[in-house]
Amino acid sequence: MSASGGTKAIVAALGANLAIAVSKFVAFAFSGSSSMLAEGVHSVADSGNQFLLLVGGKKAQREATPQHPFGYGRERYIYAFLVSIVLFSVGGMFAIYEGYEKIKHPHEIEHWYWPVGVLVFAIIAEGFSFRTAIKESNQLRGTLSWSQFIRRAKAPELPVVLLEDFGALIGLVLALGGVGLALLTGDGIWDGIGTLLIGILLVLIALVLAAETKSLLLGEAAGTEEVRKIEAAVVDGDTVTGIIHMRTLHLGPEELLVAAKIAVQHDDTAAEVAAAINAAEARIRASVPIARVIYLEPDIYSEAEAAKGADREATPGGPDTHPAGH
Repeated sequence: MSASGGTKAIVAALGANLAIAVSKFVAFAFSGSSSMLAEGVHSVADSGNQFLLLVGGKKAQREATPQHPFGYGRERYIYAFLVSIVLFSVGGMFAIYEGYEKIKHPHEIEHWYWPVGVLVFAIIAEGFSFRTAIKESNQLRGTLSWSQFIRRAKAPELPVVLLEDFGALIGLVLALGGVGLALLTGDGIWDGIGTLLIGILLVLIALVLAAETKSLLLGEAAGTEEVRKIEAAVVDGDTVTGIIHMRTLHLGPEELLVAAKIAVQHDDTAAEVAAAINAAEARIRASVPIARVIYLEPDIYSEAEAAKGADREATPGGPDTHPAGH
């Protein structure tokens, strides 16, 4: 669901940005407004970003290979990280440079109706794209706030499009303000200030995207609700009496790895343990369908070992939050 929703939002944003980019460059050619040039480059960068997201989604669908046994689901994270780099360099830094140059060497805006008309058109088009992204995101975010959704979403496409469209709308307002003040005062420096503010805005959004996608690239665990469901599904109260420790890892937005050491009765036979593990795996997949790769290791729970605390070597990344022992 997140993949299809993300694709719909990406395509809507791509169509809007291509049309907006052309109109902005036409407005720049007639008016000489640096805000229009910065916004045109911004729209080109956004269009390239949406193309990158589509490429990442396509590559992520490749089948697993012996060299990449867990598949290519993280391709979507890699391409989302590239988006933040493009937004920072092509969009943000170019706009900052152009704004600085325009402040140093301001000139009057010509044919004012071109930039104003294009900005109004762009706001309408970006608003349509932003509305589509909000509609698709609402199907996934549930009761989460928007900031929580962007921080916790495992599929990167919707948060990226949301932040890009939000930044684009704010940037258009800044551009309109810069052009408007330049026209009212007759001083082109306001156009440069608007361009500079657009660049700063894009850099800030790029840094937020980079931080979020970096976390996904490093590997994030399942969400709290998914972990709770997995824990409830593992224990049957008969053969599997508890979880000694467990790790989860997203191999991709819709692919989850589950690895756990589970406690079994000391007098259970190998056949009984094997049957219990198979049943536990089936319960996990029924409860959390994205749990594609599951490894369950049986062990005998020992209160004496649990009392010693978590073993850092046995639990990479630090002590476990679950009772330790074996």
